[in-house]
Amino acid sequence: MSAEFVQRMSETFHVYQTPSVESDLQLLIEVIPERIQKALRGFDLHHLIEVVLDYGRMPEARFSNGQIIELSQEPITLDEINMVVKRLGFFTTDNRAGIPRTLHRISAIRNRQGEIIGLTCRVGKVVTGTIEVIQDLVESGKGILLLGRPGVGKTTKLREIARVLADKAKKRVIVVDTSNEIAGDGDIPHPAVGRARRMQVSAHDRQKEVMIEAVQNHTPEVIIVDEIGTEEEALAARTIAERGVVLIATAHGNSLENLIKNPTLSDLVGGIEVVTLGDEEAKRRATQKTVLERAKKPTFDIAIEIRDQNTLAIYPDVAEAVDHILRGWTIFPEVRKLDSATGTVKILQSDVEPIPLSITEEEFQAEFTSQKHAEPAQHQFKVYIYGISKMFIDRILERLELKDVGITRQVTDADAIIALRSSCRPGSKMMRIAEDYEIPIFFAKTNTMPQIQRAIREALNSDAGTFLEQMAEMPIQDETELALQEAREAIEVVINQDQSIELAPRRSYIRRLQHELVEKHRLLSFSVGDEPNRRLKVVPPPKKPSSSDQQSNEA
Repeated sequence: MSAEFVQRMSETFHVYQTPSVESDLQLLIEVIPERIQKALRGFDLHHLIEVVLDYGRMPEARFSNGQIIELSQEPITLDEINMVVKRLGFFTTDNRAGIPRTLHRISAIRNRQGEIIGLTCRVGKVVTGTIEVIQDLVESGKGILLLGRPGVGKTTKLREIARVLADKAKKRVIVVDTSNEIAGDGDIPHPAVGRARRMQVSAHDRQKEVMIEAVQNHTPEVIIVDEIGTEEEALAARTIAERGVVLIATAHGNSLENLIKNPTLSDLVGGIEVVTLGDEEAKRRATQKTVLERAKKPTFDIAIEIRDQNTLAIYPDVAEAVDHILRGWTIFPEVRKLDSATGTVKILQSDVEPIPLSITEEEFQAEFTSQKHAEPAQHQFKVYIYGISKMFIDRILERLELKDVGITRQVTDADAIIALRSSCRPGSKMMRIAEDYEIPIFFAKTNTMPQIQRAIREALNSDAGTFLEQMAEMPIQDETELALQEAREAIEVVINQDQSIELAPRRSYIRRLQHELVEKHRLLSFSVGDEPNRRLKVVPPPKKPSSSDQQSNEA
């Protein structure tokens, strides 16, 4: 690394005691070739993700909105790449380099002779407020496993967790930083991790050893690890948890179900083993005699799936969640969402938006007006499958050309449920869910295409089922407006005249919207009648006993 660049970096950090995004970004820009620097200054760099420099190709800037811009009409030369490499100093065995006390990462692409012919200069930013949604879980003293696709923000959340636990909770925190992504490059950790201490890892295959060393030598209360990816690292994580140290880590995998199916990392959630049940137990469970079960206690108490930057699905009891998934039961995680506009956190159950306890007439009118003037929705008949082969469903929908029918992963969004009869015994959880959400359920006797096709036809010919015909007769937006207007008029009658009102028969999807509207006005509603004449009945709230009634009761 050149003396001039080191001097420039020192001056910058003398001015910025806590480096800002702008000062950090300027250090990254000064590493790349001068002609690329001039081109970058013409853009808004707050949304810059990375700059790509490949030998013989045009330099590119990539932004968070998906935009990719060529920064020059002349291709990158080997001299320019070598100049960047010289400024950075050296690359580690994982072909990464960085700028001391920043979060930027420069990754190299080499040819077959080992020469660097491409560079990805990725911008690292300090993003605060990312764990407000789960701060109560972070401070609970329980082990937390973060899951999610690459780039969704797992490392960013780990960085802030380290700062919050070290600075606010006053915990002894050790960050095991394998690629220097959490606390930045250089020997001095980035201020974004607060007072947390950082242990660097010389080679990626030594991460497990450094994890154990951190426990043995530095008496931490919390250890933070990014990307547990091997069986040895999973075993080291279990060792740490069994010694009473709180472990917070990320792992390869988009969801808890993916992790269970990963034989390398399944030990993090308790491990999976094949168990042969007795005849009576197999009959009681209504399953085969050979089943999969959790082998031991999970390493982590809590699992969090990061669906996007503001939405998290939380499994507060990993052991229970894994047991449910292995038995094929439907599980509904707690979903928390950060409203980026207001900064408030909403806790959603089963991915269903929360319903306010009350709503004013003005708010309702505004809501109804916005729906009325909205663009007509392209409604699709949504089917939730339970114990049914998705491959068979896809083939049937394609064969019958049912383009208006689709599969949903959320049972609460479904217009109908197609289930294997042996998986839905009376009183089972799926039957209770279907009853609670008033979703019609149709059965296939066996998991074969003829039986599944028959169940789909029954669904489409039911209340759900006059669905395709109803779509031809009336646009879904018009039907929704009519049903909501009818519910609104009924609400006024119930409030003013204190009497019950029955609405016109509607399909289950529309009835759910009417139920929600009634609940917003603190009234009661329930469905009556059989399909296809099932309808909503709105009743006034129960009256509070008067003082005279209370006195007579006491007497």
